[in-house]
Amino acid sequence: MRILAFLFFFISTTCMAQHAITGIVKDGETGQVLSFATVYQQNGKSLIADVDGRFVLENAKLYEIFTVSYLNYKDRSFKITPGRTFYSVPLEPNPETMNELVINGENPVTGIIKRAIKGRIVNDPQQKLNSFSYRTYERLIVTANPDSISGALDSVYGYEKAARILKKIDSTDFKFKKLVEKRHIYQTEKVSDFLYNRKQGLKENVLATRMAGFKRPLYELISLKIQSYSVYTDKIDILETKYEGPLASDAIEEYNYKILDTVSIDSRDVYMIHFYPKDKKKKKRIEGVIYIDTKNYGMAKAIFRIKNVLDITSTHFFSYEKEKGLWFPDRKTLKIVKGNNKQDIKILGETIKFDAESTGKRKRDTEPSDLVYVYSESGNFDKKFDIPVTIRREGVAIDIKEEAINRPESYWNNFRPDTLDSRSITTYSEMDSIVAKENWEQILIKGKRIINGYFPVGPLDIDLQRIIRYNNYEGFRVGAGFVTNNKFAETFRLSGYGAYGTKDGTFKYGLGAAVRVGNFSSSWIGISYTDDITEIASTYFATDRKTFKIYDPRLINLLTFYNHQTYQAYIQTKIVPKSESVWQLTRSRIDPKFGYTYMPDGSSYKLFNLTTASLAIQWNPFSDYMQTPEGRIETEKRFPKFAFQYTQSLSNFLDSDFTFSKLDARAEFEKKYLNGQKTSGLFQTGIALGNTPITHLYSTSPNNLDKDGILARITFAGKNGFETMYFNEFFSSQYVMGQLKHAFRKFTISGKFKMAPVLVTRAAWGNMHDKNDHLGIEFNTLEKGYYESGVELNEIFSIVGISAFYRYGPYHLERFDRNISVKLSFVLNLF
Repeated sequence: MRILAFLFFFISTTCMAQHAITGIVKDGETGQVLSFATVYQQNGKSLIADVDGRFVLENAKLYEIFTVSYLNYKDRSFKITPGRTFYSVPLEPNPETMNELVINGENPVTGIIKRAIKGRIVNDPQQKLNSFSYRTYERLIVTANPDSISGALDSVYGYEKAARILKKIDSTDFKFKKLVEKRHIYQTEKVSDFLYNRKQGLKENVLATRMAGFKRPLYELISLKIQSYSVYTDKIDILETKYEGPLASDAIEEYNYKILDTVSIDSRDVYMIHFYPKDKKKKKRIEGVIYIDTKNYGMAKAIFRIKNVLDITSTHFFSYEKEKGLWFPDRKTLKIVKGNNKQDIKILGETIKFDAESTGKRKRDTEPSDLVYVYSESGNFDKKFDIPVTIRREGVAIDIKEEAINRPESYWNNFRPDTLDSRSITTYSEMDSIVAKENWEQILIKGKRIINGYFPVGPLDIDLQRIIRYNNYEGFRVGAGFVTNNKFAETFRLSGYGAYGTKDGTFKYGLGAAVRVGNFSSSWIGISYTDDITEIASTYFATDRKTFKIYDPRLINLLTFYNHQTYQAYIQTKIVPKSESVWQLTRSRIDPKFGYTYMPDGSSYKLFNLTTASLAIQWNPFSDYMQTPEGRIETEKRFPKFAFQYTQSLSNFLDSDFTFSKLDARAEFEKKYLNGQKTSGLFQTGIALGNTPITHLYSTSPNNLDKDGILARITFAGKNGFETMYFNEFFSSQYVMGQLKHAFRKFTISGKFKMAPVLVTRAAWGNMHDKNDHLGIEFNTLEKGYYESGVELNEIFSIVGISAFYRYGPYHLERFDRNISVKLSFVLNLF
């Protein structure tokens, strides 16, 4: 939802503003562009050209003189003359300075970078300082420069019978110019306190936040990591994407470096160093300029540039703190304009047109997205170092309280460096009216609920997954479900559903109610009653979030279920940092629907009662979270993640027939690479001790129909199930399984056909105590180990792909084709 929220106001705003005076710096002999040349203006100000040698002089005065300087080249000056808005600046090489200085046989820039990397421990504030705090004012606008728009009324002609006829007047440019003269397209503001100590880390407390048009902010947008907090880390964050940092541990292997100049910042000499990837074909590499202190080798300024579909410039400014002897973050800017792409892109029903190459010549008509840009700027103040800093709620990286979204204008004026201009004031007032009129806020709320599987209707959220399903036992399962939302009550909720199976002819239903007893901890106490069916020997962690699936491939193929009539009381809470726990007490009547008889200790049971107490914990120790007035959000998912669940069944308590214990555990791993590939792993285990019926044992998620012929077994592939293992083929009272996946970058085969290949291997081991106690079902056990490997060729055509798996090892079957599974894969990426 985070990228979707960003695209909501960004869809028509990825673009470039052209100003009065522009230019490009080149080598006068070869014509090659000179990246990051320095342009000095007559008023004493200076700026840096971009990676393409281009520069923009804003508010330049007529007859003003500007000078362009570049290391190993002769300076050149120009006078701004009437009618000229573009200057090509060819610089003449200076032979006297062309030979780079070599010290002790080493290029000096290499030595500088090595010292800067080694010095991170004494120059990174989070490593050198025991604690610090500062306050930040941040503003983001989506806008355009009115002077870059012609504003002319264009005539559109057609031809009828060889005669040229006026069809219509195109007023697009005229209306757009009038709009951006009056206001920005969009804007947001935020004031935050940043607190840090070595023991608890860095935390952001949002004091005030405001988004034009919205009564309540889009919290997913606030959590977007558009720029890194630190420039010393191995990975640099820019617009939710990680890139190899120029001072990463292995940066010298990834980047080339070149000294451009020595300049002064805060009365200290710094090296101005251009860095660029050694291999430009590698993804997730950036280009830019870093300013390194000549004495302590700390970062004084950094400019990062990414140019593809979006053209992004991220700039970090630092101020030198003499008492601490280090450069501390002072402010940051980010500018996003339209880049280049071979094809136009369609987003949310709109088409953004691109130029294929960065030639500077546009072969199509200018459209608004060519002129609009996104600009963000944040400034730090009230800086304090090595003072006592106590961080409350340390498990939350970003904390937003209710008062932060309702600050009066007088509060904002205390933090704004300048008062809002007329365009900004008008932006708030007009966007408030537009959003209210078009009902954008409710549309977004509804969109978020739909992605989570619910459709809001007044005080109710309709459960979309309850409408229709299919499995081999029930046939088509038709029903409806709901849960109340905040319009009904914020501290109390009701839920319910009903469903009918066309094949088994049975009605199922469930009802529930819960009361919230803790807002920050999202603690709920609830009760429920359910009369439904469940897959036998399935493993389900109570803390698993319900995810919206258009289809569930395993459910389609299932054959064996048990009916349960269950009373439940539960407590659900997030009171422990970075975790969620569910405590349950249930009483169930179990009715197997597959001719099963359980005979422990010589007794016989076709129906039985179970009373169980359970505790489930989901622990994500490395993830980041944001606390909002509406609940807690996992803003950055990091791995590994762990889940644990203990279940105890008590005989003779509320007429329970058996005593058994179950302990389940799961660990998930994921590693994303800068080249776009990803490796993920899953480890899961479970053990059941005592008199445990097969309904509550383990099947290790099989997903293969027991039919002859490979084509007859083609269905949809699952996510973590064994594709070659047949339903009800194996059961275990103790098991362990592992899965390893490696996903390659998606690439184009030809035309509309693409491919996202994934290599997969799975293995499982298990055993079964008292196998002969389970009658009415034939099965094997997993003592020898089960193995399968295969490949998923996902998204070959849109969201549909194909997968193939092969079964090998001790449980390899005699008929070769019985070891092969071919399935359709279905991958839907909403954002």
